[in-house]
Amino acid sequence: MRLFTGIAPTPHVLDSLARLVRELQPLTKINWSPATNYHVTTKFIGQWSAARLTELDHALAAMPRAGGFEIKIAGLDFYPPAKPSKVLFAKVEHPPALTALAKATDTAIATLGCAPEARPYSPHLTLARLKNENIEQLRKSLTPSMSNFDFVSNFDFGTFPVTEFHLYLSEPGSVYTRLRTYPVC
Repeated sequence: MRLFTGIAPTPHVLDSLARLVRELQPLTKINWSPATNYHVTTKFIGQWSAARLTELDHALAAMPRAGGFEIKIAGLDFYPPAKPSKVLFAKVEHPPALTALAKATDTAIATLGCAPEARPYSPHLTLARLKNENIEQLRKSLTPSMSNFDFVSNFDFGTFPVTEFHLYLSEPGSVYTRLRTYPVC
């Protein structure tokens, strides 16, 4: 099983993101993520034995509950910023509580043998994955002075409360299934 933990945006944020993607899709043929996959990853776990799923579930359920917080999804960017980019993502403006949740998740499952993150936590919400496609028209459309879209100048997709996070199963073809839900408050 390939697993990760993450936070699902609320429907109004999902709708705002899906609207942008619907308007951008005709500009280039790239691998757009379906709105049902939108999430903010808190920990990529990777391959995990199904026989140890209960052990992982207990570790995540036993994490300290630091309390709810809010996340704002605003702005777009490419990663890496220099060409060729591999991902188009929505930026996540987040409080220290989100970083603390990611760190607590990392710590909780490190005791089970999952490698801790070596890089600083950098939350984002993936909208599309890129290979070698020509995305110049897409880049121009995302520049406020060149855009025909009224919402490009701020790309504010909304703010939502975080009261829970999820354990997801990632299957081939980018099919994500929520396996468990854990409260944060």
